[in-house]
Amino acid sequence: MKLITATQLRFGLVGVANTLVDALGYALLVTVGVPLFAANFASTTTGMLLSFTLNRNFTFRAKDGDVRRQALLFFAVTAFGLWVVQALIILAVTKAFPGVHVLIPKFAGIAVGLVWNYLLYHKVVFRQRPATAAGTPVPEVSHD
Repeated sequence: MKLITATQLRFGLVGVANTLVDALGYALLVTVGVPLFAANFASTTTGMLLSFTLNRNFTFRAKDGDVRRQALLFFAVTAFGLWVVQALIILAVTKAFPGVHVLIPKFAGIAVGLVWNYLLYHKVVFRQRPATAAGTPVPEVSHD
């Protein structure tokens, strides 16, 4: 049994790239005086655009899926994680540890978002649908 799948490894590589874009952008913006919320919004948006492109094409190889559906689901999952969950973690860590380096709360938010994103990207956004003998996806059946 593998400890890590190829998809998880690709997700990790994409995550490193997104994290660097996000964290470095955030640190730069805060350093030049942009307020925390605005800096976080700008850096996470940039990271999110990169993330969608790389996760769709490289991580989950979901190029055949409906790109509009994937983009909407990806945005909803990622936006909530970045703009609600991550912002709350940044706020909580900053308040709990006044004077902490600006990247500590950011990386705490990123860590929480990592699990959130992988699970929902894998299970919802880029979910592989079983194919019929003709190669077309089987229509989904609701189990609700």
